[in-house]
Amino acid sequence: MSKQPLIIFDTTLRDGEQSPGASMTKSEKVRIAKSLEKLGVDVIEAGFAIASQGDFEGVKAVAEKITNSRVCSLARANLVDIERAAEALKFAKSPRIHTFIATSPIHMKYKLKMEPEAVLAQAVKAVKHARKFTDDVEFSLEDASRSEFDFMRRIIEAVIDAGAGTINLPDTVGYSEPIEFGQMVGRVIQGVPNADKAIFSVHCHNDLGLAVANSLSAVINGARQVECTINGLGERAGNASLEEIVMAVRTRKDIFPVETGIVTQHIVPTSRLVASVTGFPVQPNKAIVGANAFAHESGIHQDGVLKHRETYEIMRAEDVGWNTNKLVLGKHSGRAAVKARFEALGISFDTSEGLNEAFVRFKELADKKHEIFDEDLQALVSDVHTVDTKESFRLESLEVTSKTGEKPVAWVSLWINGEVKTTSAEGSGPVDATYKAIDKLVNSKTLLQLYSVNAITSGTDSQGEVLVRLEKGGRIVNGLGADTDIVIASAKAYLNALNIMCSDKRVEHPQKSGV
Repeated sequence: MSKQPLIIFDTTLRDGEQSPGASMTKSEKVRIAKSLEKLGVDVIEAGFAIASQGDFEGVKAVAEKITNSRVCSLARANLVDIERAAEALKFAKSPRIHTFIATSPIHMKYKLKMEPEAVLAQAVKAVKHARKFTDDVEFSLEDASRSEFDFMRRIIEAVIDAGAGTINLPDTVGYSEPIEFGQMVGRVIQGVPNADKAIFSVHCHNDLGLAVANSLSAVINGARQVECTINGLGERAGNASLEEIVMAVRTRKDIFPVETGIVTQHIVPTSRLVASVTGFPVQPNKAIVGANAFAHESGIHQDGVLKHRETYEIMRAEDVGWNTNKLVLGKHSGRAAVKARFEALGISFDTSEGLNEAFVRFKELADKKHEIFDEDLQALVSDVHTVDTKESFRLESLEVTSKTGEKPVAWVSLWINGEVKTTSAEGSGPVDATYKAIDKLVNSKTLLQLYSVNAITSGTDSQGEVLVRLEKGGRIVNGLGADTDIVIASAKAYLNALNIMCSDKRVEHPQKSGV
């Protein structure tokens, strides 16, 4: 029996970005979008165009660069939102407007303060308006899993008649469990008279850890689009994980009557890129893309795998992009080898200058580190691609003394808007001293929410990747820095976050939960 296509709708750039601190610059959105396109994602939700000028520019930039995937913008069910989305998508080869309104009694009463009939009328009006700009319109019933069936059936029938080609049923607050959610989806599809004129979609949140299970249950019950994110990124506990959805469908062909067009070998490189850009590392035991996903420590497991891989492995690591034959680069590697490795990792450069800068940084790193691995290249290229973040502060020099029984002291020189300034400070440790010295020069008045260090590869010469999360006036940003010297990496991460805080004035999304 032939398989039906399952549309993969990726919302990493929209819902994923709503994770506190995961905001992306325009160039970072384009980088991830290109990787999603190479991955074979059917629909890329590039953002929420009305949210801010930064979001609008991000959607517009993705729409202009992507040709093989549909590009989508979210819009509330009002005319202004829809027109802003249409403007951002003006140059998209295949644009989609995704409009939504809440349909659960609790949302309609307390958030919208609207009667059900008014909600239905607004939904129809929004879909008809969106159809003036594109024939690809998706409508979402926010909080569908807590909505009343009869009202859902009425509003779905009405918006399909108005021109919506995709109907999305979100589990907005992650409340459902798999059997219940799957049955709801199946009942809706069976109960809507014109259901055959639309594709039914689901968007599940992971508050109870059931987003993937709920999504797959919906697929068994007739959903033919799944909205998901790379690494399960998303606000609160995140969304259904794209890699888990795709590999579950591929691995259990005996259960799922669908297939995706995802190029699975590109899953791991895309996962690494998203983790690097957002500053949200992947936990080691994360399914599919975690560092331990295909590792075996138990002697019984190791013995079984050596004798016959399928005894303990249901997938091949190579099929999702884990490369068991990594090309190790070093100080004698040439530009062609480095470029080839970047391309194998799914990393491309818009200009030759970008590649040149990456190669210069590669050589600088090779002078410090004997062997350079894929993870090093991912970290290196993140620095190269921050060109659309205005650099107000740059590290000129850093010297730290740390002795047993004495307080560490840091001497820091910063380039600050064209002028070099120097100061020193004591701290409880070398990083604390460095940050206090930077604060004396910058006076940022930010609150440090998170400081995290991760070894990019193994070995004492490994680069340390530092994540810094800063908050100021309710706004949260992440900064990343990598270096073989962990104190220098820490300074780079702190300054990166400060530069983002100073240069990017985007406001929070007006509708934070979306769908």
